[in-house]
Amino acid sequence: MKKTMLAVMLGSIMAVNSVQAVENQLKNVNESVVPMAQLPTVEAELTFAPNVPKPIERTTPAKVVVKLEALEKVMEIESGVKFKYWTFNGTTPAPFIRVREGDMVEVQLSNPVNGKMPHSLDFHSAAAPEGGALASQTAPGKSTIFAFRATAPGLYLYHCGTMPVGIHIGKGMFGLMLVEPKEGLSKVDKEFYIMQNEFYVKDGANPELKVFDMAKAEYELPDYVVFNGKVGALTDENALKAKVGDKVRFFVGNAGPNKISSFHLIGRTFDTVYVEGGTLQNHHVQTTLIPSGGTTMVEMQMNVPGKYTFVDHSIFRAEKGAKGNIIVEGETNKEIYTGKIKEENYDKHNPDANVDAGFVH
Repeated sequence: MKKTMLAVMLGSIMAVNSVQAVENQLKNVNESVVPMAQLPTVEAELTFAPNVPKPIERTTPAKVVVKLEALEKVMEIESGVKFKYWTFNGTTPAPFIRVREGDMVEVQLSNPVNGKMPHSLDFHSAAAPEGGALASQTAPGKSTIFAFRATAPGLYLYHCGTMPVGIHIGKGMFGLMLVEPKEGLSKVDKEFYIMQNEFYVKDGANPELKVFDMAKAEYELPDYVVFNGKVGALTDENALKAKVGDKVRFFVGNAGPNKISSFHLIGRTFDTVYVEGGTLQNHHVQTTLIPSGGTTMVEMQMNVPGKYTFVDHSIFRAEKGAKGNIIVEGETNKEIYTGKIKEENYDKHNPDANVDAGFVH
């Protein structure tokens, strides 16, 4: 009798849980399949790196219109070195796009009549053949429109999907899209947009303008590895800024087109890492890997003032440009970090220090 009653009780509990699970699934499905024609239309707030659009306050889906333009633009990779970038909206990286899970994203891509190449868009967040690249192939003098449902929360790369894709990425056509979960992300004080990429260049017919080097790209021998499109984009007067006590979130992407990034903030572990830009979280991480074509989100509270450097810890890439700074201002807390306490002489001699190893500093 007792076994029978227990079985009935367990069956009831399982039934209730099953009903709740089904209700939750239906709720999710119902929201995700609201017909596009019934959704309110909003224009996406697009920001240029290192800026990030403000968090989404909507609690229901919308049709979000994203307007992008393929533009060729001569800019400097570093001081005195000019390169003809291929861009979306005139910048490398392209604008940061922020949408909500369940939104219908309508993408409008335009290509000026005097453009030299067709271009397209491959959104890693889209459940579509070629990420939408087939629907968005846009010749010079044309505009195209396509739409996709943002069904999976996370941070995603988007880039030109026109062949040869490596050249279009290698010349600067890439950016990030955040699909916020329905419940939103946790509140932070500062958010920043950081993209890593490589440039492969050589001299061209115009002595004042570098051109893309396909041979170097195929052998994966970059001349530059940079953050936010050029050497020094996030150093000196361009350094990021925060205050002591701020909780900071970096949205970081790696456009490649070849190298894996070992992203590291010197002097601070990451409190939380959203592994590869998805929902899986790791904590107290010193260095996180970002595959080519991948992303990550990292969060940390800045408790000590000073100038911090972030790098690709494949460390010689810092010499090619892969470094940036965040400057934290505020009061020192010597219970966390004392700074130099004292300095004194040390008279011991190392007998091998003077051995000539054939290396001159």
